[in-house]
Amino acid sequence: MLYKSYRQMYDIGRLQISVFATNIGLPGSNATIQITPRDNKTYILEKLVTDSSGQTTIIDLPAPPLEYSMQANMPKPYSEYDIHIIMEGYNSTIIEGVQIFPNRTAYQEVFLIPTIKNYDETNMILINDHALWGIFPPKNYEESVKLLPESLGHVVLPDPVIPEYIIVHDGAPNDTTVQNYWIPFKDYIKNVASCEIYSTWPVETIKANVLAIISFTLNRVYTEWYRGRGYNFTITSSTAYDHAFTYGRNIYKEISNVVDEIFTSFITKPDIRQPLLTQYCDGQRVSCPNWMSQWESKELGDKGYNSINILKNFYGYEIYLMEATKVSGVPTSYPGNALQVGSSGSHVRTIQEQLNVISNNYPAIEKIRVDGTFGEQTKTAVETFQEVFKLPVNGIVDFSTWYKISDIFVAITNMAELV
Repeated sequence: MLYKSYRQMYDIGRLQISVFATNIGLPGSNATIQITPRDNKTYILEKLVTDSSGQTTIIDLPAPPLEYSMQANMPKPYSEYDIHIIMEGYNSTIIEGVQIFPNRTAYQEVFLIPTIKNYDETNMILINDHALWGIFPPKNYEESVKLLPESLGHVVLPDPVIPEYIIVHDGAPNDTTVQNYWIPFKDYIKNVASCEIYSTWPVETIKANVLAIISFTLNRVYTEWYRGRGYNFTITSSTAYDHAFTYGRNIYKEISNVVDEIFTSFITKPDIRQPLLTQYCDGQRVSCPNWMSQWESKELGDKGYNSINILKNFYGYEIYLMEATKVSGVPTSYPGNALQVGSSGSHVRTIQEQLNVISNNYPAIEKIRVDGTFGEQTKTAVETFQEVFKLPVNGIVDFSTWYKISDIFVAITNMAELV
């Protein structure tokens, strides 16, 4: 096989690329894509073309042995590739350093920028080293529960809320030379988790780390930590202060599925309103007593610990999970029960109406009758939606599918209002 002959790789990872024309509401169909190894830009491994949903097929790419990501102090556990995307009417984009792990599926989303006056200005995105592999500054210590100076007006939320966007300052707080990025909340959590942990780890370890990332982030939101200090952002990409974050990086199916399942959950303690500021470190190059050690969380997952017990091992046995009382930026809250064949009522009608709007831009999703009855036609449309937007394909509108439909519906309707 061609891939096996290249650099004598020992395992195979997978990659799927999704191209969007500026916004997730508009797929980038018929875009051409070239994939080359990071260290050999003249060797073209794949040439691909996106379909009507802006997606490529899932392709196999060489990756290092699985055991490299299962223990600390091993060789680099992922391979790296460069991707060059070209679509008529839009600036070309080059993404350098897409990270592929063995036996895992990587998703790379690409948002293209329209060409101005027929001048193609190539957009360059460089993916940083993974936080468990590269050299990053350790976190500064902070108290896990913040004092809330309500008299100063900095805390404006009565309860923790999932925001529509996280504003990420791409550097240290005082660095005025870097950019601020507006990132949808779930996309931010998926990005950070893909930067901070390996997708090859046990699923309960992934859940524990995702819950820590969510809780830390929601603490920053709830306490308005940076805005209360005069900054115009929510969080930074500096590991000395917050989380590792790389704009435009690839994420992983295994991490994405976990985030979609639990993104409204956070860690807290009795008698406090705020999400816990759940700091952590790798536990190998950096020691952090009373915080979570990422490598030790992996070992506990290997031993069969579930996510909450992994977290209790580090943050104390009094911690528990709560749900955010509100999700900002979606038209209707999740009804509480999954919708499937046999369901009926206003919530089914809402899903049918939203899927029909989405199908205007994503024609692979067929139009359905809006009758408030969840039949086989609605199930097929839901399955196609789940396939297009990287969700488990089961034809059931569960928590994660409901909010993903809402996300895409909002994106498309917002685009229509701008036209």
